Amino acid sequence: MTHGDDRRTSLDPSTLAVHLGRPEAPGAPVNAAVELSATFRAGGAQTYGRDDNSTWDAFEVALGGLEGGTALVFGSGMAAIAAVLETVAVGGWVVAAGDAYNGTRRFLADAAERGRLAVRSADVADTDATLAMCEEVASAPNRRSSGGMLWLESPTNPLLAIADLPALIDGAHGLGLTVAVDNTFASPLLQSPLEMGADVVVHSVTKLISGHSDVVLGAAVTRSPELIEQLRTRRSLHGAVPGPMETFLALRGLRTLAVRLERSQASAADLAERLMARAGVSGVRYPGLPDHPGHKLAARQMRGFGTMLAFEVSGGAEVAEAVCQSVQLITPGTSLGGVESLIERRARWSGESHLPPALLRLSVGLEHPDDLWWDLDQALVRAQAT
Repeated sequence: MTHGDDRRTSLDPSTLAVHLGRPEAPGAPVNAAVELSATFRAGGAQTYGRDDNSTWDAFEVALGGLEGGTALVFGSGMAAIAAVLETVAVGGWVVAAGDAYNGTRRFLADAAERGRLAVRSADVADTDATLAMCEEVASAPNRRSSGGMLWLESPTNPLLAIADLPALIDGAHGLGLTVAVDNTFASPLLQSPLEMGADVVVHSVTKLISGHSDVVLGAAVTRSPELIEQLRTRRSLHGAVPGPMETFLALRGLRTLAVRLERSQASAADLAERLMARAGVSGVRYPGLPDHPGHKLAARQMRGFGTMLAFEVSGGAEVAEAVCQSVQLITPGTSLGGVESLIERRARWSGESHLPPALLRLSVGLEHPDDLWWDLDQALVRAQAT
């Protein structure tokens, strides 16, 4: 995308999401093509389909432009997470959010069990405690030779805790640790960890970015030329490559991210307020609520409070499961960020025993908020009547 004298040099991210990564030559198609080829004629820049694809390039230009770095698309969010964590040397330390995505925690537990990494879990909403743990890790006898990383989420999944990203990033860097931020819940339109100093950002592109629950993809974004080459090597050697059609669909989804986010976020705020006043709901977690512990911090470092909320129901796990079985419009199922609203009791999953048993995670989609409230209300009535 060029910026001549007759074009604004500072475009809103919602505009960039629509325009970045499009062909611009006269006569070119408006959309990037789907390149379906496993190999390429010798003599050009592209060689083989595990390393090069122009459909990847278009998506990476768009996402990288929004995050303010160079992006690499991966075959899944877990592939991107694994590639970033694999940049830590054998025996290196990782301090990770205790309320991080289940897949991240399972990867770290497996790596720790095999002796691949040394792992500590932190409450990233507690800045002082997290940095104290980072200092302890940084002074470990083998840290200088094996390195270390602070792995952050904010908001966390699914407890919606808010980490002070600038303070944690600066503090970790002062201790010689690299910092990765999973920005899936916020998306690049609501939060910019690279601008706050993070070394690398990861996304489950499956979620908000693609937005239609029809692809499985991931991405990593960094400003470091050395790190991007390490990640590129990991992608190729591990075979963690995306399909061109999936990447095309993710790019198409990215084009509408701003308008989807605006609608879903407004509905999430509305539902959070209604749930707060609803009998039988014992607690609501949404950073946009003034009584959320991280509300002021989220307002300072984010450009919105997001599309995810969590709430607890009175009566325990049995009632929470009954709510999921009683919804008629909202879809009971895992994942998030799609056009359809999804609900699930997170503690039902292996590895989530630390969560409140009656906690329900709600991904708010594009349905009308009055319809979503009707469905939640009738489900609560049915569940709590049994």
